[in-house]
Amino acid sequence: MIPTEDASARKREIEEKLKQEQETLSFIRENLEKSDQLTKGMVVSILSSFESRLMQLENSIIPVHKQTENLQRLQENVDRTLSCMDHVISYYHVAKDTDRIIREGPTGRLDEYLACIAKIQKAVEYFQDNNPDSPELNTVKARFEKGKELLEAEFRNLLTRYSKPVPPILILDAISVDEELEVPEEVVLEHLPEAVLQDIICIAGWLVEYGRNQDFMNVYFQIRSNQLDRSIKGLKEHFRKTSASSGVPYSPAVQTKRKDTPTKKVPKRPGTIRKAQNLLKQYSQHGLDGKKGGSNLTPLEGKDDVLDIEIDSYIHCISAFIKLAQSEYALLMEIIPEHHQKKTFDSLIQEALDNLMLEGDNIVSAARRAIMRHDYSAVLTIFPILRHLKLNKSEFDSTLQGTAASTKNKLPTLITSMETIGAKALEEFADSIKNDPDKEYNMPKDGTVHELTSNAILFLQQLLDFQETAGAMLASQESSSSASSYTSDFNKRLLSTYICKVLGNLQLNLLSKSKVYEDAALSAIFLHNNYNYILKSLEKSELIQLVTVTQKRAESLYRELIEQQIISYKSSWFKVTEHLSERNIPTFQPGAKLKDKERQIIKDKFKGFNEGLEELCKTQKGWAIPDKEQRDFIRRSQRTAVSEAYRAFLQRCANISFTKNPEKYHKYRAEDVEQMIEKLFDTSA
Repeated sequence: MIPTEDASARKREIEEKLKQEQETLSFIRENLEKSDQLTKGMVVSILSSFESRLMQLENSIIPVHKQTENLQRLQENVDRTLSCMDHVISYYHVAKDTDRIIREGPTGRLDEYLACIAKIQKAVEYFQDNNPDSPELNTVKARFEKGKELLEAEFRNLLTRYSKPVPPILILDAISVDEELEVPEEVVLEHLPEAVLQDIICIAGWLVEYGRNQDFMNVYFQIRSNQLDRSIKGLKEHFRKTSASSGVPYSPAVQTKRKDTPTKKVPKRPGTIRKAQNLLKQYSQHGLDGKKGGSNLTPLEGKDDVLDIEIDSYIHCISAFIKLAQSEYALLMEIIPEHHQKKTFDSLIQEALDNLMLEGDNIVSAARRAIMRHDYSAVLTIFPILRHLKLNKSEFDSTLQGTAASTKNKLPTLITSMETIGAKALEEFADSIKNDPDKEYNMPKDGTVHELTSNAILFLQQLLDFQETAGAMLASQESSSSASSYTSDFNKRLLSTYICKVLGNLQLNLLSKSKVYEDAALSAIFLHNNYNYILKSLEKSELIQLVTVTQKRAESLYRELIEQQIISYKSSWFKVTEHLSERNIPTFQPGAKLKDKERQIIKDKFKGFNEGLEELCKTQKGWAIPDKEQRDFIRRSQRTAVSEAYRAFLQRCANISFTKNPEKYHKYRAEDVEQMIEKLFDTSA
C-alpha cells in the first residue's frame, strides 16, 4: 500500500499544476480576444481605406475609358467610311481598269478575263442599286455586254478551231469487234483537247449562270452537227478509196500496234451481190464438177463491185453514226445544262441522221425501180442493210432516248419500208419464176442448166445468210396478227414455204420449157441437168435443211425426178437397140444357106444399128451433162446396155454368111461401140 502522506503530497502537487494550467488557459483566451479585436479593427480600417481609394480611381478612370471608346469608334467609322469610299470609287474606275483586257479578249487568259467580267458585273449591280441614272451604269453595262459577246465569240472560235472530223481509221477501230478478246478494247473518241474542253465548259457555265444566254447552245449544236456529218462523209470517202484499191476497207491504225497487242479484225463485209456474181460466173464457166459444161449463163445484170462497196459503206456508216452520236452525247453532257441536253442533242444529230435515212430511202427507191424492171436480184442489196439495222435497233433506240418522237421513228420507218419492198420483191420473184416465157432462142442448145434455174438457185442461196431477215420480211406482210408476235420458228417456216414455192414454180416452168425441144431425149437431158443442178445446189448450200422444214421428202422427190429423166433419155436408144433384138431373125442351122429375104433382114439390122448409132452419137456428143458423176453413170449404164445387146447380136450372126462384103455391115466391134458411147456429152471429143 502507498503511504497516506505521499498520496496527499501527490494530490496537492497535481492540483497546483492544474491551477497553473487554468491560469495559463485564461491568459491565452484573453490574448486571443485582444488579437481578434485588433484584427477586426485593422481589417475594417484597411478595407475602408481601399474602398475609398478605389472609388476615387473609378471616378477618374471611367470618363477616360469612355472617351477612349468614343475615339476608337470614331476611328473605325472613319476607316470604314474611307474603305467604302475606296470601294465605291473603284466602281467608277472599273471600266477604265478592265478596258485593255476586255478589248484584247479572253484568248489565252480565260481566268483573268472572267475575273474582269466579275468586276464589271459587280459594278453594274452597284450602280443599278445605288445610282440607276448615272452615266457610269450605261458604261459598265456596255462593257459587260461587250465582254459577254467576246466570250460567246471565244466559245465559237474554240469549238470551230478544235472541232475536227473523226478520222475514218479511228471510226473503223471504234466500231470493229475483236472476237479474239474476251473484253473488247474500248476506243475512245476524243473530240477536243482536254485544256480546250475545260475552257469551253467554263465559258458555257458562265454564259448560263451570268450571261443569261442560250444562243451558245445553238452555236454548239451547229458546229458539232457539222463535224458529225463530216465524220460520216469522211468514212464513206475512205471506203471508196480503200475499196477501190484493195477491195476491202481496212484501218491502218490497227497495223501499227505492238506485236504483243491483239490486232482488230476488219468488220465483216456482208455477202451480197458480189457473192452471187462470183458463184454465177463460176457456174457459167464450169459445171458442178468443175468441168466445162457448155452453159450459157450470164451474171446477174447490173450488179458490180461499186454497189457492194456502197452497201458496205452504208452499213458501216450506220454503226459509225451510233458510236459517234454516243460520243457526242457524252461530250454534250459536260458542256450543255442538263435540262437542255436532250433538245440540243436532238438538233445536233438531225443532219447526219437525215442524210443516212435519205440514203436508205434512196436504196429502197432504187430497189423499187429495179423490181419494176423485173430485176429482182436488187432485193439482195436490202438484206444486209436491213439485217444490220434490226441488229442495231435496240442500241439505236437507246442512243436516241429522250429525243423527239419524229427523230426516234425515222429508223423504224426505214426498216418498215425495206421490209415492205423486200417482201414485194420476194413475192414478185416467185411469180416471175413461174411466168418466165418459153423462148426457143433462149434455150440452151446442149440441154444444160437454164439461166433461169441458176439465177433462181443463186437468189435463194443468198437467203441462207439472211434467213431471219427474209423470214421477218415475209412475216411483216402477214395480216393475221401483229408482226411482233411472230417467233423465229414461225419466220423460218414462212421462209421454207417461200423457197418451196419458188422451187415448185421453177419445176413447172422447166417442164414447160422442155417442150420447146423437138427431140424428146434432149428434153429429158435438159430436165435431168436442171433437176440435178437444183438438188446438188440445195445440198451444197445447205438450202436442203431449210426446205425440209416444210417439205420432208424434197431430196427424195428430186432424186425420183432425176431417175425419171434418165429413163426417158435411155428410151431414145431403143431405136438403135431394137435392131439387135431377135425379132424377125430367121431360125437357121450353122452353115446353112440363107434365103435372099433372110439375108436382107440381117443386112437391115446391121444397117439400122450402124446408122442409128452414128446418128445418136453425133447428135448426143454435142449435148452436155455438167455433173461428172451423173455423166459417167449415164455413159456407163448406156454403154453396158448397148454393148451387151450388140455382143449378143454379133454372136448370133457370127457363123451366118449373109453377104459377100461383111465389113460393109459389120463396121464396128463391140469395143468401138463402147468408145463411141464413152464420147457422148463431150463437145471436146
